[in-house]
Amino acid sequence: MTTSTPVSDSTPTRHIIKGAVVRFAGDSGDGMQVTGDQFTAAAALAQNDLATFPDFPAEIRAPAGTLYGVSGFQIHFSSQDVFTPGDAPDVLVAMNPAALKTNLRDLKPGGLLIVNSGTFNATNLKKAGYAENPLEDGSMEGVGYSVLAIDISKLTLNSVKDTGLSTKEANRCKNFWTLGLMFWIYGRPMEPSIKWIESKFAKRPELIAANIAALKAGHAYGETAEVSHFSYEVPKAPVAKGKYRNIGGNQATAWGLLAATELSGLELTLGAYPITPASDVLHELSKFKHFGVTTIQAEDEIAAICAVIGASYAGKIGVTSTSGPGVALKMEAVGLAVTTELPLVLIDIQRGGPSTGLPTKTEQADLLQAVYGRNGEAPVCVIAAATPGDCFYMAIEAVRIALKYMCTVFLLTDGYLANGAEPWAIPDVSKLPKIEVNFRKDPEGFHPFLRDPETLARNWAIPGTPGLMHRIGGIEKDFNSGHISYNPDNHELMTKTRAAKIAGIANDIPDQKIEVGNEKGKLLVLGWGSTYGSIREAVTRCRERGLDVSHAHVRHLNPFPKNLGDLLKGFDRVLVPELNNGQLVKIIRSQYLVPAESLPKIQGQPFKIAELEEKIRQVMES
Repeated sequence: MTTSTPVSDSTPTRHIIKGAVVRFAGDSGDGMQVTGDQFTAAAALAQNDLATFPDFPAEIRAPAGTLYGVSGFQIHFSSQDVFTPGDAPDVLVAMNPAALKTNLRDLKPGGLLIVNSGTFNATNLKKAGYAENPLEDGSMEGVGYSVLAIDISKLTLNSVKDTGLSTKEANRCKNFWTLGLMFWIYGRPMEPSIKWIESKFAKRPELIAANIAALKAGHAYGETAEVSHFSYEVPKAPVAKGKYRNIGGNQATAWGLLAATELSGLELTLGAYPITPASDVLHELSKFKHFGVTTIQAEDEIAAICAVIGASYAGKIGVTSTSGPGVALKMEAVGLAVTTELPLVLIDIQRGGPSTGLPTKTEQADLLQAVYGRNGEAPVCVIAAATPGDCFYMAIEAVRIALKYMCTVFLLTDGYLANGAEPWAIPDVSKLPKIEVNFRKDPEGFHPFLRDPETLARNWAIPGTPGLMHRIGGIEKDFNSGHISYNPDNHELMTKTRAAKIAGIANDIPDQKIEVGNEKGKLLVLGWGSTYGSIREAVTRCRERGLDVSHAHVRHLNPFPKNLGDLLKGFDRVLVPELNNGQLVKIIRSQYLVPAESLPKIQGQPFKIAELEEKIRQVMES
């Protein structure tokens, strides 16, 4: 039904709720990501805990009104700890028929559906596959939803008619009208978004006026229309004292690299070819030349990694960022970094599918590529972040390991973490552990492959240091002298030494811990990467129902923590949910001879908590 009847009381008593899941969905040009970002900022300012999931269309600009051009943004905000953006939304905002068609199935029974009825014309209905208008044919009646069908398009045009914008430009303000309505529903102030609009459109005063007018009009609609029973308040979440900001995974990764430059005292060189969803790491770091950061937007993936291997040779922190297809192209150069034993950090923000695949969708499909995907014996260290904020600390960890062990470190994130966001306590960099750097300066007894007896890391001698002239390259070198060697025994020794160096990193990482539950029991759910939040929440809920299930999350994937094998053997069964066809489970089975069970999902979407709960129940009952 459409609700537009004015009521006398514009300040209704708000319903106190623990939290809510809201999804904005519309055409790829409807500004849903901006709307979601601003709503997220408002939730953060209200001191709610939150998690977000932007869901971009894979098409760069799909035809307007089509199903495959729908852009979505989901946020879960709460007065309690939040670990995921939520399964099913409590509120769905659908800006056109295609958004309704693709998202309605996820709306919770009894949820609130807000629909821009002004877009439900014959053309858009046909594009979305509707034979009849679902707002008029009775199909929305009796489905358990509260429906607000509002002609947002018309109301937006009316609100900005005095700003002098063309109809096309004026219509683009409808996302801020919608945002204003949502601000009223959840009692959020408009002022921070007004300041953002003024900054964003500083050179276009007419756009400032129009978007602010639309924002205020949407808010006023909530005040004056009969929607008082949809007014809510989410109290503050209890958080540790400190200064917080909202941060996304890619930004956190970039800032972690920046922190590593401060902690090590070294300059950083990032070489990258722009690729979705990794490009933002390059964009963010390009802002920080004053921190001694050099960014290279290379012509291709191979040039990008080779440039930063050269930077590492020259004594810089060499970093390259990419996604799965880019990793495949870089692998020959990774072999070069391995055999030269230079420090290198490779950040892989994973995306769906082989080849071009699903560039805007999330997946965890590069683990086997990271661990094994090179010619010859070329071992590397592999670590993975668990949350958007964790990307900061794992970026520091990647640099620490690379510099200490003179090795290549893969840092795995994915589209879910890269584009998602959460409140993040800003750390005091001065209190973070320093990263020790030991350049060889003494020419006495120098050979380029002399090693630290504890770490097996070779000398890091900067070109131009007096008496330390040397050469390195891709052809096998003598264990001591560094001269080219074709000696078979030497080749085997060098190969096994490089493997032992990577294996030895296990002595320098924390033991595997249990996130939720006991250290022994009937079932362990083992996860890695972005599955952290959904697994934790599912296991917590199952334990509340009395099930003997625990959760462990692996951040160091090669080598594994030293105690992982013993931990796994303390459980009757091990379940491994992954956003791939079962990659970690293969490694676990082969390395520890544990009959771990796989739960794969390959849909370009994260796990839903309900999916995991159901699987846990099935395993426990079988």
